[in-house]
Amino acid sequence: MKVEQISIFIENKSGRLAEVSQKLGQAGVNIRALSLADTSDFGILRLIVDKTDLAKKTLKENNFTVSKTEVVAVEVPDRPLGLHSILEILDGGGVNVEYMYAFVERCGENAVIIFRFDDPEGAIRVLVENGLTVLTGERVCRM
Repeated sequence: MKVEQISIFIENKSGRLAEVSQKLGQAGVNIRALSLADTSDFGILRLIVDKTDLAKKTLKENNFTVSKTEVVAVEVPDRPLGLHSILEILDGGGVNVEYMYAFVERCGENAVIIFRFDDPEGAIRVLVENGLTVLTGERVCRM
């Protein structure tokens, strides 16, 4: 129930982000979700894509530094305090959230949040035990 994510380290200069999207598009890779964090010198672009291995290969061939990690996609109630209710469950289960970002699609009455946990297996166990829906990578890419 984990989702593969690629992280790309990019120089913080004009055109680098466009180059990533161009190279992936030309390779036939569809970006499903993204997060960008930056400093004055570089950025970390995190992507959920439909063809993770092809994306990683394409970017490496174009001299980008790329790594693959596993994240967890969770349906979150799309209402006030919806995210808080999930975070409260995670906190009660002793689960640490390293980072998170929203996924742009809705899943029924729920939003989808991408989480990176220090213990993904433990987080999934806590989420499922509390009746929450954890999405597979295939389902996220079909949304």
